Amino acid sequence: MPPVLLLLLALPFLLAAVIALSGRLSRVAAAGLAGAAPLLGLALLGSLTPAVLDGEVVRSSWQWLPQIGLDITLRLDGLAWMFTGLVLGIGALVVLYAHYYLSPQDSTRRFYSYLLLFMGAMLGMVLSGNLLLLMVFWELTSISSFLLIGFWSHRREAREGARMALIITGAGGLTLLGGVLLIGRIVGSFDLDVVLASGELIRSSALYPWALLLVLAGIFTKSAQFPFQFWLPHAMAAPTPVSAYLHSATMVKAGVFLLARLHPALAGTELFFYVVSGIGAITLLIGAWNAIFQHDLKGLLAYSTISHLGLITLLFGLSTPMAVVAGVFHILNHATFKASLFMAAGIIDHETGTRDMRRLGGLRKLMPVTSALAIVASLAMAGIPLLNGFLSKEMLFAEALATEGPDWMRNAVSLAALLAGVLGVAYSLRFVHDTFFGKGPLDIDVVPHEPPRWMKVPVAVLVVICLAVGIVPALTVATTLRAGAQAILGPALPDYSLAVWHGFNLPLAMSAIGVAGGIALYVGLRRFTDLYAARNRPVGKQLFQRNLEVLSGLAHRFTAALANGSLQRMLLALVLVAMLVVAAPYVADPAMPVWPAPQPLPLLGWTLWLVMLACAFAALFLFQQRLLAVIVMGGTGLMVALTFVFLSAPDLALTQLMVEMVTLALMLLAMNYLPARSLPEPSRWRKRRDALIAIIAGTGITALAYSLMTLPPNTMAGELLLRSLPEAYGHNVVNVILVDFRGFDTFGEITVFGIAALVVHALLRRSRMAPEQIMPGPPIKLPVPADLAQIMFPLTMTVSIFLFLRGHNAPGGGFIAGLVLAVPLLIQYVIQGTVSVESRFGFDYIRCIGLGLLIAVLSGMASMLFGVPFLTSGHVEWQLPLIGEVPLASAIGFDTGVYLVVFGGVMLILSMMGTIKPSRTRNARNGEIDIHRRSARTGEMH
Repeated sequence: MPPVLLLLLALPFLLAAVIALSGRLSRVAAAGLAGAAPLLGLALLGSLTPAVLDGEVVRSSWQWLPQIGLDITLRLDGLAWMFTGLVLGIGALVVLYAHYYLSPQDSTRRFYSYLLLFMGAMLGMVLSGNLLLLMVFWELTSISSFLLIGFWSHRREAREGARMALIITGAGGLTLLGGVLLIGRIVGSFDLDVVLASGELIRSSALYPWALLLVLAGIFTKSAQFPFQFWLPHAMAAPTPVSAYLHSATMVKAGVFLLARLHPALAGTELFFYVVSGIGAITLLIGAWNAIFQHDLKGLLAYSTISHLGLITLLFGLSTPMAVVAGVFHILNHATFKASLFMAAGIIDHETGTRDMRRLGGLRKLMPVTSALAIVASLAMAGIPLLNGFLSKEMLFAEALATEGPDWMRNAVSLAALLAGVLGVAYSLRFVHDTFFGKGPLDIDVVPHEPPRWMKVPVAVLVVICLAVGIVPALTVATTLRAGAQAILGPALPDYSLAVWHGFNLPLAMSAIGVAGGIALYVGLRRFTDLYAARNRPVGKQLFQRNLEVLSGLAHRFTAALANGSLQRMLLALVLVAMLVVAAPYVADPAMPVWPAPQPLPLLGWTLWLVMLACAFAALFLFQQRLLAVIVMGGTGLMVALTFVFLSAPDLALTQLMVEMVTLALMLLAMNYLPARSLPEPSRWRKRRDALIAIIAGTGITALAYSLMTLPPNTMAGELLLRSLPEAYGHNVVNVILVDFRGFDTFGEITVFGIAALVVHALLRRSRMAPEQIMPGPPIKLPVPADLAQIMFPLTMTVSIFLFLRGHNAPGGGFIAGLVLAVPLLIQYVIQGTVSVESRFGFDYIRCIGLGLLIAVLSGMASMLFGVPFLTSGHVEWQLPLIGEVPLASAIGFDTGVYLVVFGGVMLILSMMGTIKPSRTRNARNGEIDIHRRSARTGEMH
């Protein structure tokens, strides 16, 4: 397993973390670290290039979740190699460009960390050798692109564009996941090699149409194909380096990459042919037509990007070997000239303060170098000879004329290609003429001039590539094109020539008609219409926002009806749903389970049960007196803990006891903001209804618990007991289950718990609630309890560490130890106050949660370095002087993360509950509360 692929993938993520966590980092240092990721990645990619060009597929694989077919498999073939080069190469140029583009007010640390996060997500997607792993990185590209598009979060259009892109591409990701799951069901594996080799099996399956349409929906949303193309122009609110990266070589190319990647498995049917080529042709024309009437430079480039993505989709839809070669070729060509054009547009905006072509013009005299570079790139976009865009456009015309199928389809594709050529020349001509020629610039506050030298270097590099490929394609791009095409079509490629001149033929005639028609169209529009007065009506955006408004309205009405601030109503809904779910199997199969005869219960068991029953009934009758109700409910919890002791479950007993103590403290803190007495029940009918529901639900839970406790002894428990010591090196099977056998579940649980604590912190940090009663005079000092609390803390901390260290072999563990440490600290909060405690201890609970999750992740991933699944335990025995042999399991690292997350999460929630700011209302400050006027949601006065 060559580690090069893993290092190649990890580099952007590691450097993104370094940049994000570096408190004081200069702009130059941030740019240097960001640039190191793609440059080092290119070096690593270069070391694998000879093997890839020889036709070898480089693989690295680690088992992760083999039960569901999810392995961390990295796979580098010709197509992945080509896209990796694009992502890294253009990424390096974008980093250099962004260093000069971003203003001093922009956070370069945040920008470069987002950019590298996106770069890593793209690399993960193109290198994935497992469809489920590909889905993980696919969604990560949506999230990271959301952060990049919304980087200027102070601008409304940036926030709207980022939200629109996330919703559209996120929804497409869900459909793609459905398609991937169907493919996995058809093939029986999610391994990419198996899927690509199972094309006949997939196409012959009855599930193929559904799988294809779901996959295409994800592809079309990502690559802005009709009818989802409207999100891309609004993403232009991002900084120009983001647009140059996302909309030339990366995000929008993710869809066509997946179309190319799955082409051997999905292509070859009429459904694929008509849907993909049809959508591609429609997108090609819609994007090209709209590009002509844009006034914003980036808006024109956005619609032209939509058009060119439609062109690539059309070529892959035609599905002939030569069309696939042309599609791969245009992916390369479009990435180079479009990235250079976006960067040129950013330079113009940077130096003039506007991108409005109605206010520009004449820049060739003020910015001659930038003008020359942008004009050459525009001509490449228009498909002018001796530039790279001309070659792939010629291939498009040739494949359109050779379309297989009915004559009407061949004629329609040929006409669409010709119209696209005309429109492409027209909008390219507008970009050049309205920006660099004519009168102007107009109504700008600065005198435009050339940007810094190194800001032009990325543009110049890409333009030189456009020229080199256009003039000597066989010497520049032939190897890359062959590698990318062979990964899709196999080693037997069709015969094709990359010569600049192929003689006089129909594709050349179509190119000439396209150039002449485009010039005539642009001149005609300028002469006979007021092109500058054209209004761009964002129909797609309006429909999108209208749909959002309708959905938000429905959600608001549903929420208002269900969650109106009444916890009783929410609890009722929860219990009713649970009853329906539990009752459903018995409705389908009315057979009742066969229960064994009960065992005799000793006197101690009857005592515990009767006390528990008495506490439950006492809470029922004392519910209006909140404090008494909380106390007797605590008695119920204590009896549950003693019941666990009675049943020889010390781990559960300790956990229950600690949770009960923390919950009691939380309830007491919350009661400070609640009336002393609950309101009486409104009606006798409601009491009867609630009593009936409680009896049914309680009976069901009793039956379920009895069924579980009377299962036959030959269950999974026996297997876990046998495997605990030899496989996980622990005698305490409960802790072994938590940190090893079901460690991934535990990781998910502590993640959710940490998120919940952060949500509570976010909600209470700025909230204001009035306490129920304000005691007169200064706070009462309790010196003796305060001293006892200080003495208790080191003792309980010792107990906490003791329980933590022994948890793998005796009752204890990270969860219990974290709660044990939290209880004495909580007592000090109650007795001495927040300021006193935090001034002495200085715990940062948020960092504690983050550190715990990081330790848990790293300890889980460490096992993968030894070729075993995530969170697999290891074991060593150390010989220490004076102490002797000390056995140590690697699960202690993961348990350390659990320990920190539990402690930090509990203390963050409880400390926030104790430091809520008082209400601003005068009556509330005076403690004058009318419970009938209090808001059920915020505690504020109405």
